[in-house]
Amino acid sequence: MIKRPDWPAVLFGLDPTNCSLSRLKTKHSFTRRHMDTILVTGGSGFIGSNFIRDQLARYPDQSIINVDKLTYAGNLENLADVAQNPHYAFRRGDICDRAFIDGVFASAAVDAVVNFAAESHVDRSILDSGPFVQTNIVGTQVLLDASRAANVTRYLQVSTDEVYGSLGADGFFTEQTPLAPSSPYSASKTAADLLVRSYSHTFDFPAVTTRCSNNYGPFQFPEKLIPLFITNAMNDQSVPIYGKGENVRDWIHVLDHCRGIDAALRRGRLGEVYNFGGHYEVTNIELTKTLLDLLDKPHSLIEYVTDRPGHDLRYAIDSSKAETELSWKTEISFREGLSQTIDWYKEHSEWIGRIKTGEYLKYYEAQYGQRLNH
Repeated sequence: MIKRPDWPAVLFGLDPTNCSLSRLKTKHSFTRRHMDTILVTGGSGFIGSNFIRDQLARYPDQSIINVDKLTYAGNLENLADVAQNPHYAFRRGDICDRAFIDGVFASAAVDAVVNFAAESHVDRSILDSGPFVQTNIVGTQVLLDASRAANVTRYLQVSTDEVYGSLGADGFFTEQTPLAPSSPYSASKTAADLLVRSYSHTFDFPAVTTRCSNNYGPFQFPEKLIPLFITNAMNDQSVPIYGKGENVRDWIHVLDHCRGIDAALRRGRLGEVYNFGGHYEVTNIELTKTLLDLLDKPHSLIEYVTDRPGHDLRYAIDSSKAETELSWKTEISFREGLSQTIDWYKEHSEWIGRIKTGEYLKYYEAQYGQRLNH
């Protein structure tokens, strides 16, 4: 095993000899719930930032290194409230850059890696799949190799239910459902999941994979359905519904998802996959009308646009494995969570204003501009 300088000694200029975090790990030694240091990739995005904030609150003696490239959806402002926490550090860089990632590992005695870093929007993958292949597949491979070299005790791959493809009117995705991705985004996430699986089986690598249904909550970039429709409706702008709005999604609050990731990270069986769902299925049109009602906005803001290619009909997750093995369950009802989310966006108009400029507006026009004319 390679002996590495202790963290936060290196990152904060402290004397390593006075730092209590210094210790060597043996491969696969995972007998404690507590971890000294976790490397979180993509931690400045929506789910990652919520996870980091929850971890710092839940485990105040644990340290977090946040690695993020800060592409369009990575926003340091999402973690402004913890930026001065002595147990938090940020490193800007690309997970595809092996030299950079090796440098991060060399500067810290990392116990575990949680990989959120991903290009994640289906519509963007249809416009250009290149960045999805690079970040989601190549980036995962780089992280796996660097994590093996660093002898981490656990690696958690954050994935999506979209790797399973589309459901009909009945049934649920389980961990045994065949992988059948329908978009360039979900295909890239499927490839990443299979890489993780191969490392577990080939190298006895201590990995766990989680797959989750649609997330919502604070700090979500306003290209996804719920924050897009909330922010548009707040300004009396139209809300664009694909097709007839009959597509069904299973919604989970981001903090319930973060609690699931924490449970899988600390209690999940190595080499296993765990599904997390919100147990709340609703069509896109029903959800849109509910949002408008909660915002006291007219349904006339709904504008139907040409459906996107390969739009999956229905997603629904069976979470019984996670509920049984990890003692996990959702704690936030959809109605309660949706109301809280609306209140958050109302209270953070300045955050929205800074997000909805420049590159975001160019993308919005490219994605929806022509469709709104059909």
